[in-house]
Amino acid sequence: MQEILRQHIEKIVPLTDDEFTFIAAHFSVRHAARGEFLFQQGERVKYSYFVVSGLLKLVYDDDSGKQHIASFAMEDWWESDYLAFYTQRNATMSLQCIEATDLFCLTLEDYRQLCAGLRKMEQFFLHKSNYGNIGAQQRILSFLTSNAKERYEQLLHRYPSLLQRVPKTQLAAYLGVSRETLSRLGRS
Repeated sequence: MQEILRQHIEKIVPLTDDEFTFIAAHFSVRHAARGEFLFQQGERVKYSYFVVSGLLKLVYDDDSGKQHIASFAMEDWWESDYLAFYTQRNATMSLQCIEATDLFCLTLEDYRQLCAGLRKMEQFFLHKSNYGNIGAQQRILSFLTSNAKERYEQLLHRYPSLLQRVPKTQLAAYLGVSRETLSRLGRS
């Protein structure tokens, strides 16, 4: 499993064996079962997660009980409630496994030690953060400027594998439409 982490990091920065040994010492490994919560709204967020295998959803439950899916995270992606992680506040969202999932876990202290101890990791995390921000902005623009059909088509284009891995009710919650609307979009 460590080789997957190394390959992921080396897509952005090259590493020596000693550097990767230093990096790997800062991560823990976790296996989570389908349906398991890594954290829930109101809890402290201890980790940022790198998905080795499996699928996660980041969810916000509003006061009326409606579930809003902020994001999905599959293999080779990072996920957390980053506001809660970086500020060490309680989570405003929940992170749940849609499938059995293998993860690397990184605490805030270990993140800071990696960045302070190895400039390459600071560059790596900056790169990941920048692309995460770009993705978030694209998602916001999609909600502001696209209708339901266009958002569905964008999802199909960007993440075609999600359709086979995510229940339709959850895809609908991600797209901000009803299950019935999603069914109609899938037929058109």
